[in-house]
Amino acid sequence: MASTLLNALNAFIVVARRLSYAAAARDLGVSTSALSQAVRQLEERLGVTLLTRTSRSVALTDAGHRLLDNAGPALDQALESLKTVRAKRGEVTGRVRLSVPSASVSMVLADLLPRFIARYPKVGVEVHVDDRFVNTVAGEFDAGMRLIESIDRDMVHVRLSGPTRLVVVGAPSYFERKGVPQKPQDLLQHDCICIRRSPSGEPWAWELERGKKTYRVPVRGPVTTNDAELMRTMAVAGVGLFYSLENRVESDLTSGRLRVVLEPYTPEVPGLYLYFPKRSQVSPALKAFVEIAREQVKAGRAGGAT
Repeated sequence: MASTLLNALNAFIVVARRLSYAAAARDLGVSTSALSQAVRQLEERLGVTLLTRTSRSVALTDAGHRLLDNAGPALDQALESLKTVRAKRGEVTGRVRLSVPSASVSMVLADLLPRFIARYPKVGVEVHVDDRFVNTVAGEFDAGMRLIESIDRDMVHVRLSGPTRLVVVGAPSYFERKGVPQKPQDLLQHDCICIRRSPSGEPWAWELERGKKTYRVPVRGPVTTNDAELMRTMAVAGVGLFYSLENRVESDLTSGRLRVVLEPYTPEVPGLYLYFPKRSQVSPALKAFVEIAREQVKAGRAGGAT
């Protein structure tokens, strides 16, 4: 591996992201020893230790964290610019990394991704599905998808879906066994499929409303998970009640596998939005993705855009 400072910096960033010399070496197509030497030379030139390595693990030092946070995005942008220069005039290349909740897969991406890939076949799309809130900047994602209330005000956002409701649903077999809740407080006596966003966090309280009054119910039940598809599956099986975006369970409601309860208390949310940081340089690949998202909205597959 050439021992230039830029190559050494790139070597460090790949190792820091993978936390594995072997995996980083495969990514870069070099030997592990050459990669290790490049990182060591960078440390010697900077006069600091960037990575600590044992026989089983690789970890970042404080200096390593700072260098990754500051240099990683800049190097990504430089490499992206090189790809753009190599592309034919007007051709869009590169990669778009997205962090999305599982609800967006059926609600948005099922239509959006095929249209985008058909028009921009040389752009790779990497989608990380995670129902926890993800810091897209720290995670080095180009953009994310979330409900509008979860998006920081300093982000650019584009509407992807129209308004929907947060509904409490259950299977007919569950209601035959446990009865039907009539008011939010009744949920405390029911089996609910609980949502835990992080392993150490508390299960998420279900939020219902009627008029100006809001009800925050700390539900409990036999299953707790962070996977919305597992929640839906358990609800259809009659295990418990499920709190979900209505769009996500639309086919289950139409077929009768699930039905909505507590109708007067269902809150409405504006829908899903694509969001990304305000910055002077947005990659051509991300610009193209935003363009297709706006077109999908105008075509009537979602709602208006901002």
